Amino acid sequence: MAAGGFCKLPNGSVVVALNLPSPGSGSGFVRVLVLAHNRARALTRLRNLGLRAVYLRGNAAPPTPDEVTAVLHHPDGLVWRTAPDSAGQELSQELWHPIRALLRGRTARV
Repeated sequence: MAAGGFCKLPNGSVVVALNLPSPGSGSGFVRVLVLAHNRARALTRLRNLGLRAVYLRGNAAPPTPDEVTAVLHHPDGLVWRTAPDSAGQELSQELWHPIRALLRGRTARV
């Protein structure tokens, strides 16, 4: 089951984090972070990129402070990396990738 969440920043914008099925391999998940003015706009940004069935239900897995920093420092405000397994795997040491790399299927494995 995919998890997601959001956090509101002091300037009023939000960071939305979603665990989505990996489009390239069909197995595993990717963690996608989106910076936007509100939750609806964040989901619209993903839908406009072709990820049509993206929904945020609840706030079970909000972005960590490190994830917020990563998306704030990216010029597009939209990044991803492989999500850790649900079996308690530690956070991934993989670097964040621009969303273009995920949508083109050119995933860099670390």
